[in-house]
Amino acid sequence: MDTIASIFSFITTPVSWVIVQFHSVYGGIFGPDTGWAWGLSIVSLVILIRICLIPLFVKQIKATRAMQTLQPEMKKIQERYKNDKQRQSEEMMKLYKETGTNPLSSCLPILAQSPFFFALYHVLNGIASGQQIGVINAELLESARKAHIFGAPLAAKFTESAAKVEALGASITDVRVVTAIMIVLMSASQFYTQRQLMTKNVDTTVKTPFMQQQKMLMYVFPVMFAVFGINFPVGVLIYWLTTNVWTMGQQMYVIRNNPTPGSKAQAAYLERLHKHVTQHGKTRSRGERAIVKAIVAKGRDRNEFERKFINGLNKAGLAAQADGTVTTGVNPEVTENEDGTPTSATAKRQQPKRQSKSQRQSGARTAGGAESETPTTSLIKSDEPDEPDDAKPAGGAAKQAAAKPGSGSTRSRAQSGQRKGPQRPKSPTKK
Repeated sequence: MDTIASIFSFITTPVSWVIVQFHSVYGGIFGPDTGWAWGLSIVSLVILIRICLIPLFVKQIKATRAMQTLQPEMKKIQERYKNDKQRQSEEMMKLYKETGTNPLSSCLPILAQSPFFFALYHVLNGIASGQQIGVINAELLESARKAHIFGAPLAAKFTESAAKVEALGASITDVRVVTAIMIVLMSASQFYTQRQLMTKNVDTTVKTPFMQQQKMLMYVFPVMFAVFGINFPVGVLIYWLTTNVWTMGQQMYVIRNNPTPGSKAQAAYLERLHKHVTQHGKTRSRGERAIVKAIVAKGRDRNEFERKFINGLNKAGLAAQADGTVTTGVNPEVTENEDGTPTSATAKRQQPKRQSKSQRQSGARTAGGAESETPTTSLIKSDEPDEPDDAKPAGGAAKQAAAKPGSGSTRSRAQSGQRKGPQRPKSPTKK
């Protein structure tokens, strides 16, 4: 660790200068030789570094989501070229170039922060050994050696010998209790940060090897922090614990306000957004408008949470617009069913309700009665004079009269265009 810290000695002077500037402020409040003055100086150094790294953190979020989106395509490439590793790597690089993603972007905050971490370790190690490093002169060095955090010196380690700890004006028990508690808190905060990322902010509809890797890191990182933590000075443990707490809070903010599409965090966010929009009748902030705009732009590619949100607005008499605003009324082009089809299209394909057997039979009888009497037949009947029953021909004669060509009943059937029963082929005329 000392060798690695010496490699980053070029940044030791700026780090020590920042600590001294913060110490001059907190020393006037708590006293220059107190652990609060030096401990808060380290905490302020962490906050300053993390504020400067916010742009890299934003890039890390975008890169992580882009990698999650590309996982299905990457899996296809791996299966297609599983016997050709060179072609597989070429296709992977081509995919990264086409989509504009970089796998190393997710590691940028850690890589950018590592020089400051090792520089601080180098400064605290010099304080423990009584060496002047950077802008820390003899007076500041003596003040830092007197500073204790809950009875543990800033430069003391968990593995220090009792004689060395006594030389710093403390007991070995106090040092090990304080360092053990800080190591546990540091590992627990790292584990919780990774766990909330995996359980709340991951698209549950996509199962990829990337998720398995994240689950493995969720358990590996805390163990690594616990193993390396016993060799860190108390000041470095303060630095790393503050960094983990900052990362945890930053991650919680991102998950709450800008969740990954398809995750449980997005379902909770859209539920809160639905309550706010229906209560006020509009989107209140730029972030809400951006979320609504992105959902509307997806069209039929929306996930189940987004479709539920859009349909919930329509039920409340509101319609999401393409610019992210919300107006009164229902937009049928935006409303979708759970399967992703528009509601208007479903309404067109809607089938009539099924009728019971009695309803179908009564309908058939009604239709048969209507067909039996055509307008032409009724006119013929009305034109014919009433005859007595004995003057009417018998049933057989009536049938023969109806069968003769040129009879009125035959003309009425031809004019009505309705045919009843099977038809016999016409016989050739005899000359």
